[in-house]
Amino acid sequence: MKAVRPAPDILIRDLQRSFVGGLGYAALLSLCVNLLLLTVPLFMMQVQDRVTVSHSYDTLTMLLVIAVGALALYGTIEFIRSLTFQAMASIFARRLNLPALQAAVSASLELGSGQATQAIRDLNDIRFFIASSAIATPLEAAWSPVFLAVLFLLHPVYGLVGLASLIILLLLGVLSDMLTRRVLKEANEAGVASINEVGASLRHAETIEAMGMLPALARRWRGQQLAMIEQLDMGTRRGKLIAAVTRSSRMTMQLSVYATGALLIIRNEVTAGTLMAASILLGRLLAPFDSMITDWRQWVLAAAAWKRVRELVLSRSSQRQTVPTPPCQGDLVVDRALFAPPGSEQTVIKGVSFSLEPGEVLGVVGPSGAGKSTLARLLVGVLKPNAGGVYLDGHSTYLWERGSFGAMVGYLPQSVSLLNGTIAENIARMQDPDPHAILEAARIAGVHELIGRLPLGYDTSVADSDFRLSGGQRQRIGLARALYGMPRLIVLDEPNANLDAEGEQSLIRAVMAARESGAIVVLIAHRPSVMQVVDKLLVLRDGRVQQFGPRAAIAGMISPSGRVEIEPAAAAPAAAPAVRGATA
Repeated sequence: MKAVRPAPDILIRDLQRSFVGGLGYAALLSLCVNLLLLTVPLFMMQVQDRVTVSHSYDTLTMLLVIAVGALALYGTIEFIRSLTFQAMASIFARRLNLPALQAAVSASLELGSGQATQAIRDLNDIRFFIASSAIATPLEAAWSPVFLAVLFLLHPVYGLVGLASLIILLLLGVLSDMLTRRVLKEANEAGVASINEVGASLRHAETIEAMGMLPALARRWRGQQLAMIEQLDMGTRRGKLIAAVTRSSRMTMQLSVYATGALLIIRNEVTAGTLMAASILLGRLLAPFDSMITDWRQWVLAAAAWKRVRELVLSRSSQRQTVPTPPCQGDLVVDRALFAPPGSEQTVIKGVSFSLEPGEVLGVVGPSGAGKSTLARLLVGVLKPNAGGVYLDGHSTYLWERGSFGAMVGYLPQSVSLLNGTIAENIARMQDPDPHAILEAARIAGVHELIGRLPLGYDTSVADSDFRLSGGQRQRIGLARALYGMPRLIVLDEPNANLDAEGEQSLIRAVMAARESGAIVVLIAHRPSVMQVVDKLLVLRDGRVQQFGPRAAIAGMISPSGRVEIEPAAAAPAAAPAVRGATA
């Protein structure tokens, strides 16, 4: 049985706990790294104070052997620490990729936003940040007191110089945060919004180009980009100013420790070797804080990315079941379904009720804006009813675990979207293709010969820039995808919108074949030619059922020209059916 995924809040807590644990382990390794970094200044001090005075080759040899061994150990531990960060980044990506993508797709369905692309971008940014050297900087800074303590051991004045230098850099870091955090955050948010809007607009490139909308959109995008760039430049200028002051101050501090050492040597309070050691120690003491100021922007951007991903996963947590449901064959029951788009007070579907048995074909008609496409999305579980429910064999189509539900349902939306891949992969719904099932679905949809005439047949790539499918070809391939595996519920929304007479006949034959296999078919269309195959008709007006019953009793409402002629309140809506075995 498929493993049950943890709840989003548990997943976030586990990830945070894993991250903290990994940081703790890396902090211990950082302690070892910092202790081993004392090798170089201590070695140089001992050579200066002992070897050059005693002229002892043995002492030099032993010091060299010890130093080389310590540096070899340093390199090993540094490598282990880098692997630790890489493992942390890998765990983060593996465990959060799918939940974040599912939450982003859910948000895109509900709000029509492009959060899926942004979520993937945020996850990659966080993964690269964790695996980069920037995340190790605070761990280096946490053990800087080791170097400060050694400076005090060399001489208290060395320690005071190091402490004063450290305080100055800390103040510069706080100043950098105050001057850049808010500006960089706003610039990042503006950049994300601009990218999402551009991505959403480019999906309609043909409309933009054909209707000359590009100049107006370009001016709009340019205004957004200029505002974002202005904020980013302001934050970057401030950051670079602080970084320049920091570098200058650090060099001044290096001069200060040299001058201090020279005075102490003149007074015979320290040996000459301590001067070189103190200079190296001060550099190691200040290096992490200097890097933190330089890398602060990475921290701000990573924190913003994590906040977006965390809020997305927690706010868009799936309310669907995670346990697969075995294949079944039962009635489709719509029980007083009501739906209003999120954030809208307008109800699109208003108490719709009807039921269908296996092997029945329902035609759904009604004027534009009646709620037909919204009803289709409710039937296939894309949308969640605000009240009532849609049940297939007693199971809620919205709550149904999506993997097993997909094997039960075929869906052809108004706007047919084929994913990047081959024709065969698209028909197989991007799963491991079953050649027999692919051919069967294509033959039932009447598209097998059409595919055979394509450049590479079933291996023709949909994303091939040298070849573009027509609207009718896409719609017929989308029909084959809906029929793949002979699902038990098939919902077709305007399946003949781009079809010619031959295509319509293929569609009618496909619907008849699905009915003979025992599938429930819901057919939404305006053109009456395909309605000859339906068993029942449902007429929607303003989101309510105006007529529901056998086709013969309602077919007269459809004119020969294809327009739906609906008389107001010609008959009362069908009574709400009893929901047999329905589960919420």
